[in-house]
Amino acid sequence: MSHTVQGIVAREKGSDVELVDVVIPEPGPHDVVVRVQATGVCHTDLAYRDGDIADEYPFLLGHETSGIVESVGSDVSHVAEGDFVVLNWRAICGECRACRKGDVKNCFNTHNASKRMTLTDGTELTAALGIGSFAEKTLVHEKQCTKVNPEEDPAAAGLLGCGIMAGLGASVNTGAVQRGESVAVFGLGGVGLAAVAGAQLAGATTIVAVDLDQRKCDAAIQRFGATHAVCSKGLGEDEVIDAVRELTGGFGADVTVDAVGIQPTWRQAFYSRDFAGRMVMVGVPNTTDHIDLPAIDVYSRGGSIKPAWYGDCLPERDFPAYVDLHLQGRFPLGEFVSERIGIGDVEEAFAKMKRGDVLRSVVEFS
Repeated sequence: MSHTVQGIVAREKGSDVELVDVVIPEPGPHDVVVRVQATGVCHTDLAYRDGDIADEYPFLLGHETSGIVESVGSDVSHVAEGDFVVLNWRAICGECRACRKGDVKNCFNTHNASKRMTLTDGTELTAALGIGSFAEKTLVHEKQCTKVNPEEDPAAAGLLGCGIMAGLGASVNTGAVQRGESVAVFGLGGVGLAAVAGAQLAGATTIVAVDLDQRKCDAAIQRFGATHAVCSKGLGEDEVIDAVRELTGGFGADVTVDAVGIQPTWRQAFYSRDFAGRMVMVGVPNTTDHIDLPAIDVYSRGGSIKPAWYGDCLPERDFPAYVDLHLQGRFPLGEFVSERIGIGDVEEAFAKMKRGDVLRSVVEFS
């Protein structure tokens, strides 16, 4: 049977979101209805609202989510009713050309639910990242559900579903930070601070955190494992590069992470590397941005420049592992939860995000 619940919808580009009734259809054979416990307010949701990702309005927003499997389709075997899960937007298909050659982290054909959620008048909703979980319940494919330790705080667990995993994985997976290496992270929102924490977890001994906001620089050192910080407000691009080089032995960092995705931070990350260093691009650029560098510099500095898609994670491997590390006190997942809010507070959470006042606002459902 279908369910009618309340959810947050973006009806048109740039307009405030609305709390409306949403119809959750009966699950198809491989679908799952999840009773949502917590969903983080991610910048990607704001990008959907503002038309920076697609124009398939109306959108049902929300995707950084944990919850309880409430009902399952007839052929579901991956999860069972009552499981505590984190939702993931890359549900590995096992059949595409990437999967067939064993490169499953780059699966090109992720699974989604077989049916659309709708408004009460039948209007189909586009679920953000195939999840759509700013709602009391949501419908997803079974492989979009990753079981984790039910002792975890739902507000913290759900953040692994997108931004925190992206930043963490940028250091651990894409950048392959090794013990004793140096790392510089540019941009200290949730993604960037997760990259800082990931670098510490991987054993980096010098971790330089860079941001315009002194508050975020302080947090990087006090709560997330940075050894140094550079507040870039008022500094020129080359001054930032020089500061990072000075803090990394005069040569530059072994790994740099651009967690913003704009030309200035991209350039800083590129030139702050040591020769043959690795640069990771995890900040998502908009559709009109360009990167302008002399080709000879790309060639002569060697090393690698890698985009990080979802932090090159494997949800079934990584989500349970980082939940366990948090429960053991070895990874500061809970530190990313800035505030706990109600479903009606999403628009204000967007405003706080733009001001840089929060890492993550998390919508909690009773």
